[in-house]
Amino acid sequence: MKLSPTQIERIVRNVFDRLKEKNLIEFKTAEKEVFNRAIELVTLDFKKEDDLLIEVNKILDDLERQNPGGFERRKMFAMVKAKLAKQKGIVL
Repeated sequence: MKLSPTQIERIVRNVFDRLKEKNLIEFKTAEKEVFNRAIELVTLDFKKEDDLLIEVNKILDDLERQNPGGFERRKMFAMVKAKLAKQKGIVL
């Protein structure tokens, strides 16, 4: 999924605001530091998914070269993505 840095920041801000209004979060360090770290982690998670998609497409390209003609890329995409995500511990 492609999200801009601004969109990621809005999502993190929304989560922080809701947690604060319900008193479900307490900061042991400056809120800005925690906020920036949360943005880093969310961005990293999206980067992992992007890297996964690149790897899946490479695998499918190889499979398609080996099996020309009867290859159903759409069906295989979902299967390969799910299996690779599970192996790498990525939650989709």
